[in-house]
Amino acid sequence: MEKKPFVTNEQLQEIVKQFPTPFHLYDEKGIRENAKAVKEAFSWNKGYKEYFAVKATPNPFLIQILREYGCGCDCSSMTELMLSNAVGVRGEDIMFSSNDTPAEEFRYADELGAVINLDDFTHIDFLEQTIGKIPETISCRYNPGGVYEVSNGIMDNPGDAKYGFTKEQLFEGYKILKEKGAKRFGIHSFLVSNTVTNDYYPALAKTLFELVVEIKEKLGIAMSFINLSGGVGIAYRPDQTPNDIRAIGEGVHKVYDEILVPAGLGDIAIYTEMGRFMMGPYGCLVTKAIHEKHTYKEYIGVDACAANLMRPAMYGAYHHITVMGKEGLPCDHKYDITGSLCENNDKFAIDRMLPKIDMGDLLVIHDTGAHGFAMGYNYNGRLWSSEILLREDGTPQLIRRAQTPKDYFATFDCFDIYKQLQ
Repeated sequence: MEKKPFVTNEQLQEIVKQFPTPFHLYDEKGIRENAKAVKEAFSWNKGYKEYFAVKATPNPFLIQILREYGCGCDCSSMTELMLSNAVGVRGEDIMFSSNDTPAEEFRYADELGAVINLDDFTHIDFLEQTIGKIPETISCRYNPGGVYEVSNGIMDNPGDAKYGFTKEQLFEGYKILKEKGAKRFGIHSFLVSNTVTNDYYPALAKTLFELVVEIKEKLGIAMSFINLSGGVGIAYRPDQTPNDIRAIGEGVHKVYDEILVPAGLGDIAIYTEMGRFMMGPYGCLVTKAIHEKHTYKEYIGVDACAANLMRPAMYGAYHHITVMGKEGLPCDHKYDITGSLCENNDKFAIDRMLPKIDMGDLLVIHDTGAHGFAMGYNYNGRLWSSEILLREDGTPQLIRRAQTPKDYFATFDCFDIYKQLQ
């Protein structure tokens, strides 16, 4: 399929007059249409809720849009809990799924009334010692170990992941939690990341549904909710077929009716914790070509760097690039697209065929709406960019200002030198 930006060159030329590059731009229209589709895909389940993975795109403006479609927040840290609380997301609209969790974070999650999803068997005693009780509603994270396969082959190796209970620990854990006063139980599992297949959620659902039936039979515990977590990915490459969330929802529905309903468990709520699927395609990094270099290769230097988008440097991840205003021209030039960090992996693309790039051209780096800005950092003293929302009416709205040197130096306020830096 052809990848087209959600913003036109004409729109961008106007936006950059107001907001200097680089910046992350988000598509309000696309976010809303996708959130609506997710809600419809699981509407067959009365208790369904999407808990947006805050870590993917921790911006209150975007979280508030998702709230309009009934989404809660999946949090994994103190500051993510604080952000959710600040935008009015509290109680069981928060799923707190963390690991290696500090005591103060468990305490704060309990204060907010969040659903706590335990990552490890030892956390049962730790949580009780920390907050003085076991909450009436509690969830446990399951890791089946080994490798995980679906119809199209091996997807990942949960046995190497640091997350979750073993099956034996899970059974013992639920037994102990019930004895300690828990009344509503949930189960959670996250086995693979960024799957581009409609088979993953239904396959995971089957695994968990069968386990939940076994738990009921052996422990007399009926789950209140089953959390499929995230892992539903997006098509970063033009030759990939995007996931069909309605087909995924129907696939889960089919397995639900085959396994849970006959077991008398047809009232269990289904939860999801998607981040990438909810936001990824609806964000892009806008950057400008500022240098060209002709040595052993052809390089185009842009004003963004890996501090603005880490994924290509960290994972070798592919992000499609559009040279704005040149969409119809032949891709007959081979470039490395680079940033300015003092690291040779600071490249958004390597040996990428693109139209001829001239200085001043705007480049749109696609699919940065999740794990884009959120993974930013300050290496080399590079500052975080702004975030801008392209409203449905085509107007831009600043939803996070760019970081300034004053912001960067603010944590030096315990030294006299800080005053000289201002």
